[in-house]
Amino acid sequence: MQYTTESDGAAAAGSSKKISLLALTAMVVGSMVGAGIFNLPSRFGSATAPFGALIAWAIAGFGMYMLARVFQILAEKKPEIDAGVFAYAKAGFGSYPGFLSAFGYWLGSCLGNTFYWILIGATLGNFFPGLVEGHPALPVIVSLIGIWTFHLMILRGIEQAAFINFVVTIAKIVPILAVIIILLFAFNYEAFSDGFLVASEMPAKSLLDQVRDTMLITVFVFIGIEGASVYSRFAKTRSDVGKATILGFVAVMGLMVAVSLLPYGLMTQSEIADLSQPSVAGVLEAVMGPWGSWFISLAVLVSVLGAYLTWSLICAEVLFAAAKSRDMPKAFSSENANKVPAKALWMTNTVVSLFLISTIWADDAFDLMLDMTSVTILLPYLLVAGYSVLLARNADSTNYKELVISWLAVVYTIFMFIAAGPKYVVLVAVLYAPGTIMYVIARREQRARLFLPREKVIFGIIVVTAVFGALGLATGYIETY
Repeated sequence: MQYTTESDGAAAAGSSKKISLLALTAMVVGSMVGAGIFNLPSRFGSATAPFGALIAWAIAGFGMYMLARVFQILAEKKPEIDAGVFAYAKAGFGSYPGFLSAFGYWLGSCLGNTFYWILIGATLGNFFPGLVEGHPALPVIVSLIGIWTFHLMILRGIEQAAFINFVVTIAKIVPILAVIIILLFAFNYEAFSDGFLVASEMPAKSLLDQVRDTMLITVFVFIGIEGASVYSRFAKTRSDVGKATILGFVAVMGLMVAVSLLPYGLMTQSEIADLSQPSVAGVLEAVMGPWGSWFISLAVLVSVLGAYLTWSLICAEVLFAAAKSRDMPKAFSSENANKVPAKALWMTNTVVSLFLISTIWADDAFDLMLDMTSVTILLPYLLVAGYSVLLARNADSTNYKELVISWLAVVYTIFMFIAAGPKYVVLVAVLYAPGTIMYVIARREQRARLFLPREKVIFGIIVVTAVFGALGLATGYIETY
């Protein structure tokens, strides 16, 4: 990883360390390649046959590419906007939508970090079966120790943590490539083609249902595509942000498709669906024996810990940037002597710890956290795409190419909301409503008007939905898993 020192030309500004294109790309790849890729086989196997998987990846790849292009366009057209995701929403739609985007992105990142530690606990169970079996609280205790160990490391400095992320990203890509090569050599085309359209041993399901059930999975594995945008203030040159986003997307897309489709050429769909997580370990064990499972389990630990480091940085950065722009309470805008947003980091890891503790009583914390993360992140993506539409349409001369790209990203994000179903939208509202307290505090600190008329409507919709969701959870009408 390379850093350069650049002066901003102001007498009092001094110099600041900047992150290279290679390091920014590693941030994108590192934030996307974490837990999700190692869970793809069983998630896809339980949802769809190979043909449905190909359709789902085609839709997801096209939609997320449009979103990646949106981030690239905005990075070039609005270089003055830092911390991308929520800042774009605020610039396009106002203070409260900007807050909702920042809070939703931060909250989704916290849920994702919780998911990482759940997977870490399950993976450690491959080496220490007693850690999981019969002791539901023990993996949580181990994970809490890990969370706060990382917390102390990050407090020592963003640049140091980013360098560690760069090294870990390389370390976790290598075993994934090794797995893909092994699976390619073991691939049986006849087995793949036999269940290509529908697997006879699986419950009957239409192609539309197969694709729909797969789409939310694809959202989770692409979360992090905006990683370079979030850290745009550290970029050596502004154009590197867009380049890193596209490079990271293309690299990760290839890895995801290979890992999800190759197992169909080695095992039946029902066998894949029955694999325990991380399911890539089960696939490799079927080819290479027990050592294959151990190899992948070690790779999962490295990959997930690296992804957790990346997302801890992103979580704290989003909360810090939102506080600096006065969209969050100003307490989160402070930095320690190492230029780390310490209070934002404390808040983030406290919330992650609380989510993690709550999973002791969850029936299926693994899938719940994964799907909740996916849905929570969709609103920030939708607002970013919407802002890009406004820029393309309101320019002196409409840029029709950018307008089409932006609208396609909007349509894709709305489609993902529909594919998720109303249950998750309601559950997200349950979290958004109390989170608005942070917005109220921030507005009072500024002695600013709380809501504009249209923002009152938005808040009212969130509150009504949240009340319905809370009642649904209390009565059992809405089930998690």
